[in-house]
Amino acid sequence: MGSIGYARVSTLEQSADLQHAALSAVGCDRIFTDHGVSGARASRPELDKLLDHLRAGDEVVVWKLDRLGRNTRNLLALIDDLERRGVHFRSVTEGISTNGPMGRAMLTVMSAFAQLERDQLAERTRAGMAAASRHGRKAGRREITAEHLKVRRAHELKAQGLAPADIGKIIGASRATVYRYLSIGGNGIV
Repeated sequence: MGSIGYARVSTLEQSADLQHAALSAVGCDRIFTDHGVSGARASRPELDKLLDHLRAGDEVVVWKLDRLGRNTRNLLALIDDLERRGVHFRSVTEGISTNGPMGRAMLTVMSAFAQLERDQLAERTRAGMAAASRHGRKAGRREITAEHLKVRRAHELKAQGLAPADIGKIIGASRATVYRYLSIGGNGIV
């Protein structure tokens, strides 16, 4: 049963020293640190190791909430998972801890805001789809056609240093068509 720290910096150029100092000062026995990893990613190597390392009665400590996650919904889901496993959570800067009633109350308020965020996102999505429909556009991803794939392949071959005439032979298109494909973005959307 110990306090285990988690630190994260978004780029490799950033330093986690400030987070490490703060986590050590509050008594963290061990600190897991992700370098160059966005908080928006669901899977982070060191966070995954920390989650595997935890035992009931442990406490996960972060310097700030945004180090654990950028998105309220994912942050709350992670904290809920910790609580189900009998692991406490504490954020040093915000002074939030799931050990006491005030911390749990703050998480409940955050949960309500996360639900509001989900509801507003769903409402905006429905409004956007309705607006697109009124203008004769279909919502969703565009269908990828054989021509889209040829455009992508032409860009791949050009990146490998092939000449347009050689690219045309490989993808079965005239040199003029290859030039047209190469003038289109590399994602293949015509």
